Amino acid sequence: MISAIFQYEFLQNAFLTGIIIGIVAPLLGVYIVVRRLSLIADALSHVTLAGIAASLLLEKKVLGISGLNPIYMGMAFSVTGSLFIEKLRSVYKHYQELAIPIILSGGTGLSVIFISLADGFNTDLFGYLFGSVSAVSRADLWLILIISIVIIATIIILYKELFLLSFDEEHAKASGIPAKTVHFIFIVMVALVIASSMRIVGILLVSALMTLPVAASMRIAKGFKQTIFFSILFGEISVLGGLFLAYYLDLAPGGTIVIIAVLILIVTILIKKLTTSRPAKVQK
Repeated sequence: MISAIFQYEFLQNAFLTGIIIGIVAPLLGVYIVVRRLSLIADALSHVTLAGIAASLLLEKKVLGISGLNPIYMGMAFSVTGSLFIEKLRSVYKHYQELAIPIILSGGTGLSVIFISLADGFNTDLFGYLFGSVSAVSRADLWLILIISIVIIATIIILYKELFLLSFDEEHAKASGIPAKTVHFIFIVMVALVIASSMRIVGILLVSALMTLPVAASMRIAKGFKQTIFFSILFGEISVLGGLFLAYYLDLAPGGTIVIIAVLILIVTILIKKLTTSRPAKVQK
């Protein structure tokens, strides 16, 4: 595959995009898991699917609209969905987690409607659902790179605020941190990462890349920064290993990436179990 990467542009795009996604998805995933918002990735991925289906429907039904990159419509729907989640969280103050299944259900319903209006599934939509290496264009790569740079810079700037909000929101608010603004920025970043990751992993599997590496790192990490480090490491192993195996074994890249992430999680659980169950040495 190494020689093929230098030869074919689509493999270069997929490889570089995979490296980028392997960093930003688990990076945001750490904050998602710590804040107990793991299902938010699933909700926004279904909203993104509605945007993709709407874009393909417009391209198919409306004359004069062709060559429209569905990723832009997916991002627009995903960001809009994140804004609705924030609004619903303020409406249901004592049941804020209810906002996530509401948006998930709405996104799923819209997806089904748009897909049915477009006369069912087609090859393009299937690729967005489960990932397609050949679909990653150079324009997609540049877009994902720009989004990732902005997200990483934002996390570095707001590291203290995000850290405090993740572990003690009440204390963060009492300290004068603008919680609503920071959370708004955070959820928009999550929406953008989900929409930009769909080319490699697929819409229905992207939430796994944001949570499984984090779940694995939490079994062996001894601090928050170490959790971030191991999450990114496991994310990169999953993405790059998945792309290599998908290339050589002719498998779907998204599913392969997720299975590797699951295997890493199982290994870390076993390691943790073995290290904690090992009896202490008797002092002579």
